[in-house]
Amino acid sequence: MIKTVAVRFRTGGKIYYFAQKDFKVSKGQHVIVETARGLEYGYVVLADKMLDKKESEISPIIRVATPEDDKIKRKNDKKEEDAYKICLEKIKEHKLEMKLIDAEYTFDNNKLLFYFTADGRVDFRELVKDLASVFKTRIELRQIGVRDETKIMGGIGICGRPLCCHTYLSDFGSVSIKMAKDQDISLNPSKISGVCCRLMCCLKNEADTYEELNKNLPEVGDFVRTKDNFKGEVFSVNVLRQLVKVVVTLDNDEKEIREYNVSDLIFKPKKRVDKVNVNDAELRALEALERKEGKSLLDDN
Repeated sequence: MIKTVAVRFRTGGKIYYFAQKDFKVSKGQHVIVETARGLEYGYVVLADKMLDKKESEISPIIRVATPEDDKIKRKNDKKEEDAYKICLEKIKEHKLEMKLIDAEYTFDNNKLLFYFTADGRVDFRELVKDLASVFKTRIELRQIGVRDETKIMGGIGICGRPLCCHTYLSDFGSVSIKMAKDQDISLNPSKISGVCCRLMCCLKNEADTYEELNKNLPEVGDFVRTKDNFKGEVFSVNVLRQLVKVVVTLDNDEKEIREYNVSDLIFKPKKRVDKVNVNDAELRALEALERKEGKSLLDDN
């Protein structure tokens, strides 16, 4: 076992672990560490974390950030703003079909990275040469997806809160239409897609709970027997409360909707079939959202 600290290099970025050694650090402090990209300036999100690793398997903290390190970081932030503006001008000069998202210096200024989006492949070789002659350092242009773009830029979701991907979500999980259906959310693409126009990441948050609760419930249209010995057809279900509304036929042949707890019903559980009852246009739009779900390209230090 080795004592480690969890470090992030950008808001909502992937978490990396480094050996704590004899340094006394706490959550929120900044540290200098060695990564595949060189020296990096990050902030601690968790300290004194014990991992079952050998000391040789994990890189150590180089030092706790000093006031001089903080000053260098502020200078780098200003240089990134200037680099962004210059790169925009160069993209226009080379007439490239790409959208610049962000510029990022490594802490030691050994590399300057530019993140961009584009509809297809872009031949940016001449642009890289031009940028290298201006900045006199290694240049890397990295094409990212719209989910990564949203993660970098941030924003406010339909819930009125800052986007999960920008604030705390380290990785993009797999999200499917079935998750929305299990949670009885409208399958209108405009209702279940986020700022990035992909399926909302938060659909996954309660997916396991709803999947487990749905196992105990009949489906709408199923026939059940009630505790008061009526037979009826399921009209609707309340997943969280485990309540079922059933259309029953009374002794006088009148029909009535009654609500029962699922434990008061007798029915034969059957394998649930994922039926998406939407029109063709909506279904195509939903399937397009699913196909576009992809792996983040940002976090590969």
